[in-house]
This record gives sequence, C-alpha cells and structure tokens, in this order.
Amino acid sequence: MSHPIVYPKTPHVVVASCCTLGEGVLWDHRIDTLLFVDIKNPSVWRYHPATGKHWRMEAPEPVGFVVLTSDPDIVIAGFKSGLARFDLRTGEADTIVAPEPDSPGNRINDGHVGPDGALYFGTMHDEEKTPTGAFWRWDGQELTRFHDGIVVTNGPVSSPDGRILYATDTTSGIIYAFDCDQGRVGKPRIFVRFEQGWGHPDGMSVDYRGHVWVCHWGGSRITRFTPDGEAEMVVPVPTAEVTNCTFGGPDLRTLYITTASIGHDPHIDPMAGHVYAVETGTHGLRANIFKG
Repeated sequence: MSHPIVYPKTPHVVVASCCTLGEGVLWDHRIDTLLFVDIKNPSVWRYHPATGKHWRMEAPEPVGFVVLTSDPDIVIAGFKSGLARFDLRTGEADTIVAPEPDSPGNRINDGHVGPDGALYFGTMHDEEKTPTGAFWRWDGQELTRFHDGIVVTNGPVSSPDGRILYATDTTSGIIYAFDCDQGRVGKPRIFVRFEQGWGHPDGMSVDYRGHVWVCHWGGSRITRFTPDGEAEMVVPVPTAEVTNCTFGGPDLRTLYITTASIGHDPHIDPMAGHVYAVETGTHGLRANIFKG
C-alpha cells in the first residue's frame, strides 16, 4: 500500500465551464493560452489567464483532444471519426485520416505530440463495454498501431527525452510504459497498477524531471508518480471525475486540471465539470507542435 504525501494547496476554479466531459487540456506557450475540449458537449475552449477571457467553439462531432500546429488558430483535433485540421476561428474541419473506419462504435479519445513531432493517440469503445480500443502513432505519412485490446484508452504522454511513452488502460487500472526509439514503439510493461479505492487512471502529464502526474477518474485527486512508478504525492481535487492535467502559465508552474460533470447533479456537486488550477513546486514542459 502506497502512502504519498498530500499537497497542501487546493486547486481553484479558473473556468466555470461546466463541461459534460472536460478533457484534452494543453498550454500554448506562444500565445499564453490554455486549450481544452468537452467531448460529450462537443466543443473546443480557449482560456487566456492574463485577461480572464475564455471562448468556446462548437465542434462538429465528439472531440477527444486537440494538439498544436505551426498556426495557433489551427489545431489537429481527434474527432470521433478521425483526425482533422480544425480552425478555431471558423469551426471549419478538414479530415486528415481515419484510423478505424470499420469500427463505428469506437471514437478517438486522448492524444499527445511527442518530442519527435509525431502524434500519439488512443481510440476506445464509445459505450465503454468492448475491448476494441487501440493506441496509434501518426507522423503525417504513416499510421501505426502499437497496442490494442483496450476498452478505454487514455494518455499517451512522453518522458522529457522522448525515450518512454506512457499510455493508460483505464478500465483495467493499468498505466503502461513503452520504450521508444526513432519512431518505433516497443512492447508494453506495467508502470503503475492502480490500487483499490483509487478510482481509475485517466489523463496525465509529465514534468521536467520525468515525474508522471495522473488524474483519478472517480478518485477526486491527481497523483504524482516518480519515474520508477512510486506514488510520491497526491493533489486533492474538489470533485470526483478528474480527467486530465497540464502545466501552463509563463513559467509552466501552474497545473491546469479538467473535470467532468457527467452523471452528477449540479445541485449536489456544483464543482463538477470546471477547469481548475493550482500552483506547483515544479514546472512542466512546453507542448510539442505536430510536424506532420
């Protein structure tokens, strides 16, 4: 049984977004702006902490994540049907590639651009019943599946040097680590297995030291794991469904956290579905830009 320390600061609401299923949070350091999505109420949000302003762009279908391109107004979005270029000014979407055209019961869930400039993402069974999900790598030319047989995928995220990829089998409560070498992804090994009472591992982020910050769906917290997989610190979050996190702010020391309100009565749990922030004693890494 792990006994991590409890972080003394409490995350506070910065965007009262009331997302049905908030996810896909990342920081664009070029314009000091936070991006996140609502999967079930399909939309992409932008938040500018310096002014307190936020904007919501409706999406044409469920969207699991967005990643940066060379144009801050254009992202690559992981829509239910496939990857697409999505214009945050107009809402126009141009399909790039569909990883699983013969699996209409699946959707793209979470994704991340590695230090190599390639996009790593997962698919999942939309009703969360059948192990039809898989993890993929897309470099703009070649689409490669590197792990499958999963009901709900989350992550992936990369170590600072890009040599390790972390990816989550949420339903089974397991976070896997994969060795990466010049675009080749190795076989999975268990990095962390969630203990009873922790909820389920969801989205995650990696700081500059290679510590992995994992969100607990149904666990009201984030746990920081060492590169050896030891639970080192817990950050309590004042709502149950904690979905994803990223480091942002000018110094990348603010941890931004998305949550979900799905299945929660807003009169009973008014804190669900919002975006939170807490200052940390460490800093994260800049989001990589997709090169494909």
